[in-house]
Amino acid sequence: MKKQLLVWTICLCIYVLVNGSQSDACTSLLVTKGASEDGSTMITYTCDAEFHPHLDYFPAADYEPGDSLEITDWQGNVRGKIKQVPHTYAVVGMMNEHQLVIGETTFDGREELRDSTGLLHYWDLMELALQRARTAREAIVVMTDLVAEYGYRSSGESFSIADTKEGWILEMIGPGPSGKGAVWVAVKIPDGYISCHANKARVGEFPLDDPENCLYSENIISFAVDRGYYDPDPGKPFRFCEAYCPSTPKDERFTDTRVWSIFRRTAPSKNFSADYHRAVEGAEPYPLWIKPDRKLSLADVFALMRDHYEGTDFDMTKGVDAGPYGTPNRWRPLDWMIDSVEYAWERPISTQQTAFSFVSQSRSWLPDPVGGVYWYGVDDTYTTCYIPLYCGINTLPKSFTVGSIRKFSWESAWWVFNFVANFANLKYSYMLPEILSVQSDIEETFLALQPFVEKTAVDISKSDTELITHYLTDYSVTQAELVVSRWRELGEYLITKYNDGYVKDENGRPQEKAYPETWLREVVKSRPDQFRLPEKKEEIPESKLMD
Repeated sequence: MKKQLLVWTICLCIYVLVNGSQSDACTSLLVTKGASEDGSTMITYTCDAEFHPHLDYFPAADYEPGDSLEITDWQGNVRGKIKQVPHTYAVVGMMNEHQLVIGETTFDGREELRDSTGLLHYWDLMELALQRARTAREAIVVMTDLVAEYGYRSSGESFSIADTKEGWILEMIGPGPSGKGAVWVAVKIPDGYISCHANKARVGEFPLDDPENCLYSENIISFAVDRGYYDPDPGKPFRFCEAYCPSTPKDERFTDTRVWSIFRRTAPSKNFSADYHRAVEGAEPYPLWIKPDRKLSLADVFALMRDHYEGTDFDMTKGVDAGPYGTPNRWRPLDWMIDSVEYAWERPISTQQTAFSFVSQSRSWLPDPVGGVYWYGVDDTYTTCYIPLYCGINTLPKSFTVGSIRKFSWESAWWVFNFVANFANLKYSYMLPEILSVQSDIEETFLALQPFVEKTAVDISKSDTELITHYLTDYSVTQAELVVSRWRELGEYLITKYNDGYVKDENGRPQEKAYPETWLREVVKSRPDQFRLPEKKEEIPESKLMD
């Protein structure tokens, strides 16, 4: 019996396969249980690419001995087969029924190491690990065993992997054309610390004799020596990121600025310098993990995913490039040339190109169906609203599973959130507070209700394991659709109030609102004579003319 592998719509997606690598996409944060306020392990993931995501659910399933699984490309063509396992676990989005969750960011690395003959892309590995593993450590074994047997097809990849007790970063790159397996290292984040990655390899030095906290491929150093990526003779320690993902000033600008911003916000006492992400010579790279100044709540983690470097020298809501109404959005491409000089916009954590994002909670003290929560949002993290999807559900909210990027539809949650976010760009500083007011009202209500919802679920689980699925599914799906409905109302309200450049007052009357003086001064500075009105000539009385 054969079963075709359903490929998830995740970050690399068709867009990148057609247009090449997207080295400035995706951001991931890992929070260990000792660094969280309530003892959760948490992972975040922003899947940044221009595509319409469909949220997926895969039920648990059993298979016969000898069953195989077809690996297909985006067009459904079969590339090869792998052995199927006797049982696979249920998966909601990127979290499975045992609260195991996986995120990723692509770091590309050395292009010559990509192996087009390998069978498995990184998204195949993520899906297979979630279907076959119960813990983060098991997931690492599943993923690395699979590439050893079937080959690795993608470019360099950083994976965030967490269960109820541990958080790991696994970094992987191929061995080059017609090679075998992959080169990889996996490091456990110490409890009480946080880590993050944003499209650049982050693992530097690592212990060679501590399997409890670090796993790696046997060829990790020897391969780098053979290829000339690392010379052991000078006594310089081996660093995975330097050997397999050498840094450039553009990488540092686009990727390390995001790492710096998460670290500066969670540990302001450490006063992390901007020098490294500004490519100042001799500046030290940011550490792989830090201890936050205080433990992070779920709301804190939501907030960390909403960032345009506000309040720093790189604040994207300031300057003439932000327009008259302070929009932080910059249209692609991010870099450009003027008179043979290269320039680049900042690349923030929040971006209008986000297709979907999530914040996960995995909690050891609760039954799995209740303990795992997949907080899911579509479009820009700054203006989305995270909805709770428990890992014990068996149905998804329809509005998150339908739609196409080729046609607008109010039935698609992705289009609803895109409409609000895109319309806000017309008068961003006016509309953003109204959007954030609705966002905070909904999310704060979810967080306030969470203990009561979960207490009921736990009580149900003690007597009826089937009813708990129905209860959590009904709650998750109903609330998600109510959020989408409220967002439609928000969009209709905004386009009515902010129409044709006017702002309607409380009585519905259109009011003229002048451009900010700071922006008008920039306009006058750029073209001082273009908009100047002639001074009114003084009228000379007729009596003076006769004299």
